[in-house]
Amino acid sequence: MTATVDHLGELRSRMAGDVVTPADPGYDEARRVWNGSIDHRPVAIARCAGVEDVVVALDHARRNGLPLSVRAGGHSSAGLSVGDGTLVIDLAALNEVVVDPAARRARVGGGALLRDMDAACQEHGLAVPAGEVGHTGIGGLALGGGMGWLTRRAGLTVDHLLGAQVVLADGRVVRTSADELPDLFWALRGGGGNFGIVTEFEFSAVPVGPLVSFGMTFFRLDDGAAVLRLARDLLPGLPPTLGFQIICLTAPPAPFVPADVQGWTGWALVVVGTSGEQPDPDADAARDRILAAAPAPLFEFRTPMPFTALQQMFDDANAWGVHWYEKGCYLPGLPDRAIETLAEHARRKVSPLSLVHLYTLDGAYCEVPDDATAFGGDRTPRLGAFVVGASPDAAGLPTETAWVRDLHAGLLPHAIGGGVYVNSMMADDAPRTRATYGDRYDRLAAIKAVYDPDNVFARNANIPPAR
Repeated sequence: MTATVDHLGELRSRMAGDVVTPADPGYDEARRVWNGSIDHRPVAIARCAGVEDVVVALDHARRNGLPLSVRAGGHSSAGLSVGDGTLVIDLAALNEVVVDPAARRARVGGGALLRDMDAACQEHGLAVPAGEVGHTGIGGLALGGGMGWLTRRAGLTVDHLLGAQVVLADGRVVRTSADELPDLFWALRGGGGNFGIVTEFEFSAVPVGPLVSFGMTFFRLDDGAAVLRLARDLLPGLPPTLGFQIICLTAPPAPFVPADVQGWTGWALVVVGTSGEQPDPDADAARDRILAAAPAPLFEFRTPMPFTALQQMFDDANAWGVHWYEKGCYLPGLPDRAIETLAEHARRKVSPLSLVHLYTLDGAYCEVPDDATAFGGDRTPRLGAFVVGASPDAAGLPTETAWVRDLHAGLLPHAIGGGVYVNSMMADDAPRTRATYGDRYDRLAAIKAVYDPDNVFARNANIPPAR
């Protein structure tokens, strides 16, 4: 059974927020998501004004046989927050962030964006470890893991989740924490949107900023193998207060990039000091070592900057409306064959928007036991490898997609198992879900059977309920 106009009129009458249908002038904007290649047409978008609206919209979908999409920031690469023929439960209005500086805790609405949380926490010199793009929704990010500049120092976002308010599939609104419905709490910390609609998170925060030390050293594309070997040598000695990432990108037209380098594709080693010291001696030492050992860079840039600016530094490069396709895997390090693969395929990149991004996952990331959370990846030292194809229009995406798939296929023989970071999964990655969760999969399926036996929440890295 599908909803008719009368059914949607009933939904409007029951909700405090708006209901946007294909007949409404704002429909195309309301269904738009970050990935420009996604063009799904939901039955309606329920813009929830509060938790009560979420319960009403969920009830309406179930009574009328409508599949659900849940939208926080709309940033899913696979476009999971909208779907053809679905009722979208839009949480954007649930974006309040309340910080308790004495307890170092933050209550964050399920529709808040990363920049909302960062700004509120930085008023008190705090931060919740999270991602790196300010217009990302905290909901999807936090439920899948959440990695970024603070991961080496303080772990993943899921490691800082203290509790959550959740609307379950049967319409109950519950509170979960280590002491309240602990099985559900465990599953939420990495299990994605499989178990309910989180309308509020409570996180612990760590002292950061207000200034951090940023440094980027940018090398020629042909020096990729040497730069990657240098990065491999640097990793074991890096203090955990440093964020360290390896990126193959096209130099943007930014003020800190020399004019004659803008538009060049190359390899960047990025070091971020989060200790609060300005200048940061550990960060400067790491950058000096890079300069001493590596080929001559095209440019180097060092500066203190506000933590909030760091967190939005990649916003323009990840703008809404660009057409995206990505693949990922975990690497145990940078063996020579993986370096050869990365360096060779980087030369074939066509679009200036496409990139390779290697996240360093060690330090505090490894201090959490494998089974303490449901995160889809073991806590051994590793690199999170993301190969991202991006085009300003649909015509260019097939070329970038082919490049992504070729490079990813070349990395897989060197990867840890067949798993992938769940927040980067595309639709064709669904067969990798079990491998991603490994020994945690069966436990997650059993918890799913308790809280969502009918698989109402299926538009995600889906884990069907155990039978």
